[in-house]
Amino acid sequence: MKLSKKPLPKLSIIYIAMAIVIISISILVTNAQVNAIEISDIEFIGEAALPNNLSIENTEVGGLSGITYDEKKQLYYAISDDRGEKAAARFYSLKIDLSKGKLENSDITILGVTTLLNQNNQPFLPGETDTEALALTNNDTLFISSEGDVKKLINPFIQEFSIASGKLVKTLAIPNKFLPDKNGKQGIRDNKGFESLTITPDNGHLFTATENALIQDGTAAKPNVSTPCRILQYNLLTNQPEKEFLYITEPVSTSTNFGSFFTSGLTDLLALDNQGHFVSIERFFNSLQFGVSLYEVSLEGADEIQNTNSVLGIDSQKIKPVRKKLLLNLRKSGILLDNVEGLTMGPSLPGGGRSLILISDNNFNSLQRNQVLAFKLKIKSPLLRLLDRLMSPSQR
Repeated sequence: MKLSKKPLPKLSIIYIAMAIVIISISILVTNAQVNAIEISDIEFIGEAALPNNLSIENTEVGGLSGITYDEKKQLYYAISDDRGEKAAARFYSLKIDLSKGKLENSDITILGVTTLLNQNNQPFLPGETDTEALALTNNDTLFISSEGDVKKLINPFIQEFSIASGKLVKTLAIPNKFLPDKNGKQGIRDNKGFESLTITPDNGHLFTATENALIQDGTAAKPNVSTPCRILQYNLLTNQPEKEFLYITEPVSTSTNFGSFFTSGLTDLLALDNQGHFVSIERFFNSLQFGVSLYEVSLEGADEIQNTNSVLGIDSQKIKPVRKKLLLNLRKSGILLDNVEGLTMGPSLPGGGRSLILISDNNFNSLQRNQVLAFKLKIKSPLLRLLDRLMSPSQR
């Protein structure tokens, strides 16, 4: 008996095709960075300023150049970059109330101050530190970076301190290429070193970056001229540096009136996930104004340059820097800006969305402010991210 082959009904073919598509997308979503975070929208929700000449436990509150959020305790920690002229190296604990979904002056409370202690359990001496950034661990400790003092050949450091006591826990090794030498031929530039610090959510890696190029890597930022910064990645299981990446700042247009003073650079990084996505701050200021831009940054596809001592003599086309996408130019937002240098993710907001907090360093200048800015972030879903990647392969 010969069996006849009946063609499948058209409806069955459609169902099979749909199933194949769904399974394919599921596989792609599974293989994609499903835990990666990408920001789809950012909304300003308010600002506050601490009073100038505010004193807490006989220390002047100022120079707040870095901030981090302790979700477990619902507290923030902010580092002062005072070099010991007002008081010893220290960080402040504070509350920022975002329960109303916005930020106002009355929503910030300074709770206390903690003095950092050196390897001899003593406060650092004046001039020994220039603490610029901090990042919270899951061990009730903070990693804190110091730019040191190039002119005095005081090396930068990245050290871990107890939140409760301020005692030194450990020191991370700094690769030699970042250390200044007496001939001025290599290392960080003065006051242009480790301005940023962040730890991935899984506490597996710590990242810092130079504010401007290492001396051997190229020029410092100038009007209409970018600078090649280095991102430095540490493995927190081994406490060793393991990777480096090139980060190119955006040139500040010469159409801006610069006055007699100008500085620009990368002032902070915030790890969004464990897959190499960050928010960065690029800040410039001059005699007349401040400018701040936020970028979404990805390490995907960037060349690893740990074994490259200098990128100056290498064709720029042969080194792929990290990818950047502008999130917000704050100069165009109508916000009266101060010297914004630090950022951290804050709590979830009522009605949805995650908060982002920025903080400014007033340089202990009576004409400036300890300014805090708050934003609401909207995070793109994994499926939308996948569709974007499929639709825009050139952006991968």
